[in-house]
Amino acid sequence: MDKYIGKRLDGRYEIREVIGVGGMAYVYKAYDTIDDRIVAIKILKDEYLANEEFTRRFKNESKAIAILSHPNIVKVYDVSFGERIQYIVMEYIDGITLKEYIEQQKDIRWKEAVHFTVQILRSLQHAHDKGIVHRDIKPQNIMLLSDGTIKVTDFGIARFSRSDMRLTSAAEKAIGSVHYISPEQVRGEITDEKADIYSVGVMLYEMLTGKLPFEADNAVSVAIMQMQSEPVKLRDINPDIPDGLEEITIKAMQKDPAKRYQSAAEMLYDIDEFKRNPSIHFEYKYFVDETPTRFVEAITRIKGNNPNQDEMEDEIDDEQDEERKGPPVIPILAAVAGAFVLVALLFVGAVTLLGIIGEKPTEEVVVPNFIGQDYLEVANDPENKEKFKFLPTEVHDDTVPKGQIINQDPMSPTRVKLHSEIKLTVSLGPQMIEVPLVSKNEHMDVVRERLEAYFKVQTVSQSSDEVERGFVIKIDPPSGRMVPKNSTIQMYVSTGTDPVPDEPVPDVTAASLETAKKTLTEAGFAVDEVKYANHDTYPRDTVISQEPKKDTLMAPGSKVTLVVASGFRDYELPLVLPDTTTPIDVRIYVAGRHEPEYDENDIIPVSIGLKTIVLKAQKEQYEVIIKIRPHTKGDTEKWQDYLRYRINCITQEKILLEKRDFIESTSTTTEDTPTTSTTNHNWWD
Repeated sequence: MDKYIGKRLDGRYEIREVIGVGGMAYVYKAYDTIDDRIVAIKILKDEYLANEEFTRRFKNESKAIAILSHPNIVKVYDVSFGERIQYIVMEYIDGITLKEYIEQQKDIRWKEAVHFTVQILRSLQHAHDKGIVHRDIKPQNIMLLSDGTIKVTDFGIARFSRSDMRLTSAAEKAIGSVHYISPEQVRGEITDEKADIYSVGVMLYEMLTGKLPFEADNAVSVAIMQMQSEPVKLRDINPDIPDGLEEITIKAMQKDPAKRYQSAAEMLYDIDEFKRNPSIHFEYKYFVDETPTRFVEAITRIKGNNPNQDEMEDEIDDEQDEERKGPPVIPILAAVAGAFVLVALLFVGAVTLLGIIGEKPTEEVVVPNFIGQDYLEVANDPENKEKFKFLPTEVHDDTVPKGQIINQDPMSPTRVKLHSEIKLTVSLGPQMIEVPLVSKNEHMDVVRERLEAYFKVQTVSQSSDEVERGFVIKIDPPSGRMVPKNSTIQMYVSTGTDPVPDEPVPDVTAASLETAKKTLTEAGFAVDEVKYANHDTYPRDTVISQEPKKDTLMAPGSKVTLVVASGFRDYELPLVLPDTTTPIDVRIYVAGRHEPEYDENDIIPVSIGLKTIVLKAQKEQYEVIIKIRPHTKGDTEKWQDYLRYRINCITQEKILLEKRDFIESTSTTTEDTPTTSTTNHNWWD
């Protein structure tokens, strides 16, 4: 079980479930007890707390978003950068990523793609105006709400462009996602707002065609294509794309930043012109071909300056005249040879820049068993990334939680070549179905037949002075609600004015106290008493048991007693004793009370090693004193305060408050009560 689930951060944020896993952090859904709202909390992974680069990025993300305020950018509510935990509290987005939506739809209608792009550009314009360049714009970092609203997230590698416009150092790697990264990021050059524009162009290309502009077997090849290759024309893939929209997309994706849109506002202006007139043709046209642009440019440089359209036509006429006279063969061959040499040099230079000259020889690896694991954890595991390429296929499954892997191909323990494709079938969870319309006074048999096409139906009898016996009063969940297929719909059926028969008590074990009370109340019962008890596995305020048990028949209004987890757990305290061969006696005081069950007499510390005692959970936190004294037959030695701890039975934290040296001196009195510290006269808070 995740160590944070069920915990409360800073006494305020109750962690409920994991909703995302990234390379450097986990994202949790949590409840803010002070502001009474659901939030998302991004917690830096423990292994990166001591890593300056990751902590810098993490702090940079909070710093970037904190100065932004835009409806299309996720909000930050709170941050904490302690030594033991670092987290960012953000707006909770109930939606899916744009990447998931693209994969579901395959290709998106161009009007919808334009609608999404406009929102992304508006958010980027706001960020750019504040001097922030995102540098990792991709569909995985774009959240899509059910109403079509876009939220830009993950400013983890954002740069404050106005204060940090510099060349990337040779030691610094190009960062960003290789399929969406700009050519200048690959080369490690200056990164400004136009890098984000390029990434938006790639996303627009993917939305319109359902394909990425550049794909290859490995990330290095894709990066080289970003620098050297031109994408296939959009209309060659999808002829329904308007010419003007294709021109906008290609201009945003120009290799040379100077030829791109110079700002998000400039691209928005062209999109607005296109929206007003979808048949518009812009003046700019770009050569689009799968031949590397470096070759074309090399030939052009050998011939001379880049001509405009009229000059190009004149040059073609001149070349035709030259053909009639007989072409100078040797100079032309020399020029072509020079162009190929230039292409080769550029390729080697790009490969050297990425630091990957020479690929590892092909080797075989064993495919692990991924079935039953969370797909995000599998796909983001660094070791898995180095060995395999995952191809997920999502399907609905009523029995498997969302995100869990159902099947894989090839199966474990097959041996495959390094970087082989592994097909994973991932659960989307149960299919969501809208509850059909049910009106009052419809007969129960008619309603049951309609509901049972998709759901299980549970009949609840209820007296009514308004609805005739055998007819439906209401259903729960109500009509129009989206609920999982095959889930249970409660159908409340009128018994007329007759007394209501006993009803079965619902099962509320493992539910939160709040949910249990609501469930019992809606079923017609009342909560009589809530008793708290310690439990090792149930989170705080979770129902452990109930009385009467589930399905017990009781009259409506009867009371139910709930036993709820206190959240406290027993604490295992290592008994650290002084390094001495002198026999000693040991006493333990918990919350000011002597606990005889932990007493030790006439022991030699160096001979017994480390011993652990289990302290029973009594409350959220308390103090523990360990007293020792030299062992004598007449008990003439004083008890010495040796160690003092504060124990937290919820977080399982231990804080050493005080440690004193062991004094091997003789005394004439005994003491068996808590002593007063010279550093803190009030130990028992």
